[in-house]
Amino acid sequence: MILSMKSIPRTVPGNHHEQDLKSGGAWTSLTVWRKSLVLSCNGFTVIDCKGNLVFRVDNYAGRPEEVILVDGSGKPVLTICRRKKLRVLADSWRVYEGEVGDSFSSKKPICCVRKCIKILHPNVSVLAHVYHGSSDKKYAYIIEGSYGRRSCRVLDESRRVVAEIRRKEAVNSGVSFGLEVFVLIVRPGFNPNFAMAIVLLLDQMFS
Repeated sequence: MILSMKSIPRTVPGNHHEQDLKSGGAWTSLTVWRKSLVLSCNGFTVIDCKGNLVFRVDNYAGRPEEVILVDGSGKPVLTICRRKKLRVLADSWRVYEGEVGDSFSSKKPICCVRKCIKILHPNVSVLAHVYHGSSDKKYAYIIEGSYGRRSCRVLDESRRVVAEIRRKEAVNSGVSFGLEVFVLIVRPGFNPNFAMAIVLLLDQMFS
């Protein structure tokens, strides 16, 4: 399985060369495969441009209320928890550092993510808002685009793109890999762990 992952062609970074010069660093490009390495599980497998395993998620479909993102060595890096409230029109998600287990009530989340409700937000391109705290009224990041088409952007308060989700294409032939294999591109200074957490959140919201 690892050998077949390494055979996936390198990501085409598109127009990021000009942005690299302006930002003073290279963007991180990751290939996201919506499939677990464990044969009996569903999940995600993420590799870098050299074919190295960076992140994975196993048993994704089995525990939709709690998703644990682990690194290439199997160490938990983030836990994503879905919160349902009857008085709220849409569900929200909280992201915690590491593996939380049963200590949700005593651990402070890194952020809270709320799915955009179209009847309240007429801008159809907005998918979700990311808040630093669960009670914050002003968002730190906004997610726009279409996850179904694998075309999304994460923007900060100044409307600067910090991460993107794109369809993956073969370098030479221009053949698309479909929706199960796509690209996550992360701006220098933006945490790839958190960028991948956003991918998992969008998958829960729109799949």
